[in-house]
Amino acid sequence: MKIVIVGDGKVGSTLAEQLSREGHDITIVDHSPDPLQQTTEALDILCIEGNGATYETQIEAGVDSADLLIAVTASDELNLLCCLIAKKAGAQHTIARVRNPEYDSQLSLITDDLGLSLSVNPELTCATEIARSLRLPSAMRADAFADGHVELLQLILSEQSPLAGKTLMELPVLTRSNVLIGAVERGGSMVTIPGGSFRLEAGDRILLICTPRSAQTFFRQVHLAANPIRHVMLVGGGRIAYYLARQLLETGLDVKIIESNFARCEALSQLLPKATILHGDGTNEAFLRESGVEQVDAFASLTGMDEENILISLYVRKSFPRVKVVTKVNRASFQSILSALDVGSVYNSRHSASNLICRYVRAMQNSVGSKVETLYKLLSGRVEALEFRAAEGSPVCGTPLSTLRLKRNILIGSIDRGGKVIIPSGQDTIEPGDTVIVITTITGLSDLSDILDRRKG
Repeated sequence: MKIVIVGDGKVGSTLAEQLSREGHDITIVDHSPDPLQQTTEALDILCIEGNGATYETQIEAGVDSADLLIAVTASDELNLLCCLIAKKAGAQHTIARVRNPEYDSQLSLITDDLGLSLSVNPELTCATEIARSLRLPSAMRADAFADGHVELLQLILSEQSPLAGKTLMELPVLTRSNVLIGAVERGGSMVTIPGGSFRLEAGDRILLICTPRSAQTFFRQVHLAANPIRHVMLVGGGRIAYYLARQLLETGLDVKIIESNFARCEALSQLLPKATILHGDGTNEAFLRESGVEQVDAFASLTGMDEENILISLYVRKSFPRVKVVTKVNRASFQSILSALDVGSVYNSRHSASNLICRYVRAMQNSVGSKVETLYKLLSGRVEALEFRAAEGSPVCGTPLSTLRLKRNILIGSIDRGGKVIIPSGQDTIEPGDTVIVITTITGLSDLSDILDRRKG
C-alpha cells in the first residue's frame, strides 16, 4: 500500500521502519531536515521536507493517490488538520495521533466528523496494556489475541519454580492445564521455539499461550497464584499515569501517585479525586518508604526520564520482591540491556502506538486471503506472534497439524473456532474461518500458507 506519514519523530520513524519492512511504499514528511536526514540514511524511503498540513506539500508527497495518511506530529490539532486536508486531497484512509486528555470525551465525535479511520492515543494505549498486565500479577506481560479469547503471557522462571528442569512434554501432567509454551528466551540472547524434549531452566523467560481460564489454573498449579492487586503506587504524574490511574480506580483499586511538580499534583487532584496524590521526589528512598511503598501490591515507574525509571524499579524489585513492578522506557537504545536487568515489566508508549497502527494497516490488507490480522513483537522483539484468518482453499486447511510440513522455528499456538479456543495437538486441524495464532522467529510472514515448507525432499 502507498502510505504517507506526517511527522518524523519517535512514533513516525518507528512506523516508517516497520511498515517499509513489511513491503509498503512509504513517504515521510517533516518540517525539520535533521530527522529526515537520519531517516534517509537508515531507510530506503522518500522523505519530503515541508509542512504536512498544507495542501501543496501533501500533493507533493502523493497523498492524492495514497491508501493511507498517518499524522503523528507533536500537535494534536495539526494531526487533525493534516487528516482533514488529506481526505479532501483524496487519501482513502487517515489516522491521527491525539494525546490530549481534554479531547477524550469528544474523540468519537471528532473521528466521525473528520472522517478519520482511526485515532490513536499512545499513552492511553500503553496504560491499557499495563492495566491488563496487572490483572495477572505473576506475568511480566499480557497480550490478547482473537478478541481476548487467547492470551500470550510472559513470565520468568525462578530457582524455586516447579517448571525448572522439566521438559515440555512433562508439563501437561504437572500443570493440569491446557497451555502451550510458544517460545523461550535464555540468557538474554538465545530465543528458541521449543519442541517437546526442550528442558526448561531457572531464569528462562517463557511465552505462555493460554485462555484466560487456563491461565488461572496454570498459575495455581505452579505456585504462582499471587494475591489480587489492590494497592498501586505510581511514580510520575504524566499522561500514562493519569490514564492508568483512571482505569485502575474504575475497577476499585487504591491508587497513589507521587509527582515532583506541585502544579501537576494540583491538576491530578482535580482530575482524579479518588486517588491519593503526593508531592515529592519518587527517586528518594526515604520518601518512598514514608509514602508506604512496602504496603503496595504493584508499583510503576512512569517519570519522563528512562534512567530514573530504571533505577527506581531496580530499587523496588530488590527491596520488595513480592511487589509487581512496571517500568516505562522510551529509548530504544536501552531495550538491549533491559532483559538483563530486574526491572519487572517494561512498556514503551511509542511501540504501543506503532503496533496499534500497524495492526490497523494489516487489517486493511485483510479483505482477500489469509492475511495477517494482528502482529505482536515479543521477547525483546525477537519473536513474532501473528494472528491469521484461515481462508477457504488455504493449503493448511483440513490436514492434521502433525502431517503439515512446517518451516523451522514455527509453532501453531492456538486455533479459535467460533469462539472456542483449541490449544492444538498433532491431530487437530485448521479449518476455513478459524483464527490461528502463529509463533515464530521468522520475519516477513504475510499469509497463513507462508508457514509451510515448500522445498522438495
